[in-house]
Amino acid sequence: MVAARRGADAGPSTVRLWDRVVETLRERGRRVRTIGGLALQAGLAAGLSWFVAHSLLQVSQPVFAPISAVSTLAASVGQRLRRTVELIIGVTVGVLIGDLLLVVIGIGWWQLALIVVLAIVVALFLVGSAAVVVQAGATAVLIATLSPAVRDLEIPRFVDALVGGGVALLVTAVLLPLNPLRVLNRAARPALDLLAAQLDAAAEALTERDADRARTARGELRQSAGRLKAFVEATQGAREASTLSPVYWHQRHGPVGRYAQAAEPIDRAMRNSGTLIRRSVTLIEDGEPVPESLPTAVADLAEAVRLLKRQFAAGAEPNRAREQALRAVRTAGHAYRDGVGFSGAVVVAQVRTTVSDLLVASGLRQEDANHLVRRVFGDL
Repeated sequence: MVAARRGADAGPSTVRLWDRVVETLRERGRRVRTIGGLALQAGLAAGLSWFVAHSLLQVSQPVFAPISAVSTLAASVGQRLRRTVELIIGVTVGVLIGDLLLVVIGIGWWQLALIVVLAIVVALFLVGSAAVVVQAGATAVLIATLSPAVRDLEIPRFVDALVGGGVALLVTAVLLPLNPLRVLNRAARPALDLLAAQLDAAAEALTERDADRARTARGELRQSAGRLKAFVEATQGAREASTLSPVYWHQRHGPVGRYAQAAEPIDRAMRNSGTLIRRSVTLIEDGEPVPESLPTAVADLAEAVRLLKRQFAAGAEPNRAREQALRAVRTAGHAYRDGVGFSGAVVVAQVRTTVSDLLVASGLRQEDANHLVRRVFGDL
């Protein structure tokens, strides 16, 4: 009997373990798909920068050219042009400080320490970027330790930095550019899917008066910080790609421009939806009235988020998402007039506020979005 009970207990545990394994594998697969383009860019940039430095510029050992190229591409998408400039500034500072101090104080362990300290201090004073500091310190070490044995190290090091950074930008902009709309879709999808799913869960919790389900939705939505950060970084990358790459210049002021501007209002929509769900928990726990139109309004809001995601992904004007969002406001107005309690009124207010955020995310001005929400909601 004990053995049978243990077997029964092992069944659900095995299922949960298998589910975790499958979800982990899916997450790893999504990660590989997400950075697969970066891996191809890095490989092409490393090989091409070595070829340019070795075969065209006759640098005998162009080790730093591919390192510089990969370092540039390893920067967050959207910061590669800045990373290239920082790379060159850091190398220049390291070369100048290293050379000047070697002439004055010679070489030794304490001279090396002093050279690195001064190179980093000067880099911090000039720019203050971590990338510049790292490059300045590393270059100062190379100059101080290898210059006595390797003649004319300074010029190849500087050339390598120029070649590596330049080739990385060439690969990014011309040879193997990333599609900015695809970058945005890939980053925005997890955040918008999470928002829509938890709004749906809140609507069902209101319908069934299930406070635990609403609490779960609130907890799930709190996990959105990482996904929103990825979305914001992707907007920077999309702007960079559509600015640097001639292939995507036409998208700068079209779907990519509109999509990139949506990150901040979507962030606000996330936070306002969190308040909506939190007040839904209180509403249920306090036994306030729940008009049938209230969970319908929240469900309409979830559908507006899904439509916004689909129309952004298609590069289309999000008119249907706007109409659906305003439908949520209209339904929330019916709920308010049907009679709600204090927390119910807060839920209604958060529907209005979140819809305003989504309308701004769709490309409307804040003033126009607020005017539409007030008009559709009707008289208080």
